[in-house]
Amino acid sequence: MSKVTQIGHPLILHKLTLIRDKNTGSKEFRELVEEVAMLMAYEVTRDLDLEEVEIETPICKAKCRMLAGKKVAIVPILRAGLGMVDGMLSMIPAAKVGHIGLYRDEETFKPVEYFCKLPQDIGERDIIVTDPMLATGGSAVDAITSLKAKGAKYIRLMCLIAAPEGIKAVEMAHPDVDIYVAEIDEKLNEKGYIVPGLGDAGDRLFGTK
Repeated sequence: MSKVTQIGHPLILHKLTLIRDKNTGSKEFRELVEEVAMLMAYEVTRDLDLEEVEIETPICKAKCRMLAGKKVAIVPILRAGLGMVDGMLSMIPAAKVGHIGLYRDEETFKPVEYFCKLPQDIGERDIIVTDPMLATGGSAVDAITSLKAKGAKYIRLMCLIAAPEGIKAVEMAHPDVDIYVAEIDEKLNEKGYIVPGLGDAGDRLFGTK
């Protein structure tokens, strides 16, 4: 079963409160989302493998540790997931970035992929899928399913806030995918919005309605 990690660091919770505030404008909203993603990166990458290397400091030779094994790919779910990418890259500048966009067909209700561009070696990378909100879980489940179909094996999901319903949906569909969130909210309302939530993350990031 998926491991669900709630990252309740005081700095993250403080910034998340500002993100939730309806009076926070798009510019500040984008900056805060980027900052929270950067702070969350510490926890999301906590279990990355290390290897010992020998370097020479200004004083002497020393054995130190660096990241080893698989490299990292950040894959935002379009479009709101884009807001988290720069914060992640500030911590993992060597990471490759893929993009995936899906929508649900109104008649068949099946996911339709309208854009997908991934690093060629996606199957060898530790993948961090980003989306500010995990509401019903539909987009995340579909995106992860699509990534697996393209050879992805090592996937974790990173969101700012999540509804219990969304967490359960991902756990049921992809029990091998660990979930990292800043806060777990109360529920979904009748329109499928997270309560108390933060509204539509994509609209608030890009100033659209």
